[in-house]
Amino acid sequence: MENANVSPDEKFMREAIKEALKGRDRDEVPIGAVVECGGRIIARAYNLTEALNDATAHAEMQAITMATSAIGGKYLDKCTLYVTVEPCPMCAAALAWSQVKRVVYGAPDEKRGYSRFVPSLMHPKTEVTGGVLALECGKIVSDFFKGKR
Repeated sequence: MENANVSPDEKFMREAIKEALKGRDRDEVPIGAVVECGGRIIARAYNLTEALNDATAHAEMQAITMATSAIGGKYLDKCTLYVTVEPCPMCAAALAWSQVKRVVYGAPDEKRGYSRFVPSLMHPKTEVTGGVLALECGKIVSDFFKGKR
């Protein structure tokens, strides 16, 4: 039985965290994403930049591709993307092009996050919520890099 005290944002962010951990276990920077549409997950992804030797293979980019395939169209205007770390400018622009309804992220990215740019790179109609399970999401990434040093 699900905990009635857990918000939908926390529930779906926990699923994104599972994806981040899959990436970590494959020695990828541990960022995970899921796309929710109509109350169900239609895409799950983690970074594949190392596996694919592709600097653009971020979790968000993988999730957008999977989600548009799942719905059979290029616009995600009825969907929410949950990602463990604030999207970078490339991913924010891709999310704008896909017209995602909502973006929910965990930890902020003070060095490379899209929010450093004004005006915003997100679509003007996209709602953004940051800080969901931020400490947990941030710890996964910081622990990963501590292990690399």
